[in-house]
Amino acid sequence: MQTYNVAIIGGGAAGMMAAIAASENGKKVVVIEKNKQLGKKLLITGKGRCNITNYCDVKELIANCPRNGRFMTNAFYHFNSFQTIDFFHNLGLQTKIERGNRVFPQSDKASDVVKVLQLKLTELKVDIINQPAKKLVKTAKVFAVQLQNGQNIRAEKLIIATGGKSYPATGSTGDGYKFAKSFGHKLTRFQPSLVPLEAKYFIDTNQKNIPQLNVNQLQGLSLKNVAIEVWHENTKLYEDFGEMLFTHFGVSGPIILSASSHLRQINSHLLKIDLKPALDEAKLDKRLVREFEQNSNKQLQNILKNLLPKKMIPVFLQLVAINPEIPANRITKAQRKQIGWQLKNLWLKLEKFRPIHEAIITSGGVEVSQIDPQTMESKLVPGLYFAGEVLDVDAYTGGFNLQIAWSSGFVAGNSV
Repeated sequence: MQTYNVAIIGGGAAGMMAAIAASENGKKVVVIEKNKQLGKKLLITGKGRCNITNYCDVKELIANCPRNGRFMTNAFYHFNSFQTIDFFHNLGLQTKIERGNRVFPQSDKASDVVKVLQLKLTELKVDIINQPAKKLVKTAKVFAVQLQNGQNIRAEKLIIATGGKSYPATGSTGDGYKFAKSFGHKLTRFQPSLVPLEAKYFIDTNQKNIPQLNVNQLQGLSLKNVAIEVWHENTKLYEDFGEMLFTHFGVSGPIILSASSHLRQINSHLLKIDLKPALDEAKLDKRLVREFEQNSNKQLQNILKNLLPKKMIPVFLQLVAINPEIPANRITKAQRKQIGWQLKNLWLKLEKFRPIHEAIITSGGVEVSQIDPQTMESKLVPGLYFAGEVLDVDAYTGGFNLQIAWSSGFVAGNSV
């Protein structure tokens, strides 16, 4: 039975960072990873480009963590996004900043992020065991880790960094929750976050479905520079601006994923899409007047090509219920107003979240009131630490969730 100062369960972002921090403090460290390779989930983040962090200060990091962001205050101050960038630069990875202050590797390859972390672990002589941890036990002085192959590991300190339940193909199958529970920790309710949303129908002004207008008619259509609002019982819950995508099941894309992290449940929630957010109603009406005057003999369906993506025009025409072949010079003021209103008020009814295995992250996890935010150590079990997505902390899209992993892993690794 091998004995270590620190055993880390999980070789993802938080686990590798914790291993590096602990090892740099002179500890003998082992990382126990169920997959054949480290950082499997990292490899698919940011569509394979890896959105490492977000270039912003600590206040903004906290503001972008809707779920227990204040718990991360100390960790963010100890290891913020600027330090994360410096950390990777020191490992030889060059980075770049893109729209929304998203930070990516210069190479656009997530594999390069994993590569430099693995090289650092090798340099620090951190042991890697590619076996699932089957059982964790606390004895009087040490933790015992029983592996699936029958091997046993002993460690003075134990860090659980197993991730959540999203993307189970990468190994995030909820093992950490089972281990946390075995040590007496409470778990909050799980649900997918940063996940696409299902929607079937567009709705009219009376919030009734329009059966002949299924959202999947726009499958594959990507919209840029649109504004969205999520409403429930006449209350606006969320608004955002950016890119979204129509799919065979509903809606996805960056602003939809962010919206999902604001919803604890979906029950008669509505999504409003403003296709022309840069123009208020008055300016949009002037634009329509100009379009119709300049193209007075053209049919409405052809004029709309100047205002909408081609794929959306048939759906839009059904929504406004105006003859697509009507020439511009015969469009009434009331019809023009209806067209303007619809451009700024495309409503659909949200049905439910997509399954958790399609989510980028898991919302819910180890109850943070039972964790010391200064150290990431359990308040129930001395010597037991948690880092990353296994905790009940999550953030919006844009590099914030990976920053949670780096910061919590760094603090746990230094604390042991």
